[in-house]
Amino acid sequence: MIGGLRLVAVLLLAVAAFPAAAQTVPLRDLGRFQGWQDSPLVGYGIVTGLTGTGDSPRNPVTQRAVSNTLGRLGSNVGSDEIRSRNVAAVIVTAVLPPSANQGDRIDVNVTSIGDARSLGGGVLLMTPLMGPDGQPYALAQGALVVGGYQYASRENAEVRNVPTVGVISGGATVHTPTDAATVQSDGSVLFILRQPSFLTSVRAADAINAAGLGAIARATDADTIQIDVGATSDIFRVLSQIETLRISPDEVARIVVNERTGTVVVGGDVRISGVSVSQGDIRVSITERNEGLQPTVYGGLNPNLESLVVRNTSITVKEDERDVVITFPSTTVGDLIEGLSRAGVDTRGKIAVLQAIRAAGALHADIIVQ
Repeated sequence: MIGGLRLVAVLLLAVAAFPAAAQTVPLRDLGRFQGWQDSPLVGYGIVTGLTGTGDSPRNPVTQRAVSNTLGRLGSNVGSDEIRSRNVAAVIVTAVLPPSANQGDRIDVNVTSIGDARSLGGGVLLMTPLMGPDGQPYALAQGALVVGGYQYASRENAEVRNVPTVGVISGGATVHTPTDAATVQSDGSVLFILRQPSFLTSVRAADAINAAGLGAIARATDADTIQIDVGATSDIFRVLSQIETLRISPDEVARIVVNERTGTVVVGGDVRISGVSVSQGDIRVSITERNEGLQPTVYGGLNPNLESLVVRNTSITVKEDERDVVITFPSTTVGDLIEGLSRAGVDTRGKIAVLQAIRAAGALHADIIVQ
C-alpha cells in the first residue's frame, strides 16, 4: 500500500497541468425546444394464457377484472365464480412521441400488480392507454416477451431474471394523433437547456445571432433561450439549422462515485490545487470466542444442572509505523484517481481521499456518491 502511494506521488509530480481543449457540441445535444417532449401513457389490463403462474384465485382485483372483461364480451360471470390461475392483472406503460400519427405503433411494457409468479407465454388483452389528461391515446394488445422464468415444484424453485415483467414490441396502436406545439403564441420559440448555465445560454444565443438565419435570440434565464423567428415562412427549416449549430458548453465541476460498482466519473477538467495527503494504516480487530462448560455428574442425571457458556472477547489494534505524507502540485482529479487505482486503493478509500481534499479547499467540485 505504501509503495503504491509513493508511485502515486511520482505520477502526480510527473503530470503536466495542461488545460483540456474546449470541445464544441451541437445545440440539440444540450437541450430541446419547449413543447417537443415525450408523453407517458398508462393503462390497466389483464394477461391471459398463463400456465398456472397467474394471480391466485383469492386476488379480488383480478377476479373483478376478468368478470368485467367477460361481461363486456356478453358473458355474465360473477367474480366469485372465477378460480383460474391462468390470468394476471397488469399495468401497461408506454411513451407517446412528440409527434404521433394515427396508426403509428409504439412499444409497451407490462408489469404484474398481483401475486403472479410469471407472465411468460401470456397474451395482453386490448387495453386503452391514457395520457396525463386522462384521455385514451393508444390501444395495446399482443403476446408478451418475458426475459425470465420461474419454475416451482413443492419446496423447490428456480427463478431467472424478472419473470413478472414483459414487453410487446410495437404492441400499441396510436388512435389519437398528437402534434407538439413548438411555436409560442407570440411567434417565438423557446430552447430549454438540459444543464442550466448562464454561460452556455449566452453562448447559444450568440451563436444563433451570428449564424445569419434571420432569427434573433437572447438568453432569458440560465436554462432558457428565447428565439424570435420573425416573419419566417419556413420556421422548421430555421429550427433544424439552429439545432445543428455547435457551441462550447460550460463545463460542470462534478465528481460522481458509485461505491457499489467502483465507478468514478469526473466531469469537465476538474483540477485540484497543491495539497498534502497523509496516509496511515490502522487496523482494529475484535475477536469473540464462546466456550461451553459441561457439568460432570456422577451416579446418574441431575435435572437441576445447566451448561455454562463463557464469552471471551479480545481487541487488537495494529498501526503501521511507516506512515507517509505525500505533497504534490496542481493536477487533475483524473490523474489522482488513476494513481490511486494503480496503488490498489478501493472505492471507499478514493471517496475518503476526495472528500478530505475537498474539505481542505483544494478540490473545487461537487462530489456525488451513489
